[in-house]
Amino acid sequence: MNSDAVIFWLLAIFALGPALAVILMPNPMLSAISLLMSMVGISSLFVTLGAYFLAGVQLIVYAGALTVLFVMVLMLFDLKEEVRAFSHGTFSGTIKLATVGLLGGLIIGAVLKNPSNVIQADESQSAKILLDSSKALGQGLFTRYFLGFEVLGVLLLVVAVGTVALSRSKGGTHAKE
Repeated sequence: MNSDAVIFWLLAIFALGPALAVILMPNPMLSAISLLMSMVGISSLFVTLGAYFLAGVQLIVYAGALTVLFVMVLMLFDLKEEVRAFSHGTFSGTIKLATVGLLGGLIIGAVLKNPSNVIQADESQSAKILLDSSKALGQGLFTRYFLGFEVLGVLLLVVAVGTVALSRSKGGTHAKE
């Protein structure tokens, strides 16, 4: 086994371990942190594949923005009340496992029945397309759509500040009484 394979498997374990922790942790905040670690692991896998743009997007969009969004939503919930309302029964666990198994079986069956649905592109052609599309995306964001991009950033900042203010206000879920 060469060093690239060893690095890949170590990073794959680093990505899958926290992914399992997302669904196994009883505390939603620990699940959000585990999600962040899993996204960093996936980003590192993109780096080993030479897809640096995808690694950066993975870190910025998923590890950054989505984790912040999940944490903001968690701040609005009364977590103690939610834990009591969540069902821990054997029947609901069986239903969840059966649903995951059914979905996985459908996906595997669809791929095995018609493997031509899986797209395999020429490596040099896909690299050229990715480079051209990344360049066009960057030029579009920083020239034509710059104002909209900045307005969206300010809007997301206002949403974050508003969420914190609402969760801390009198009568909010985390208000100090």
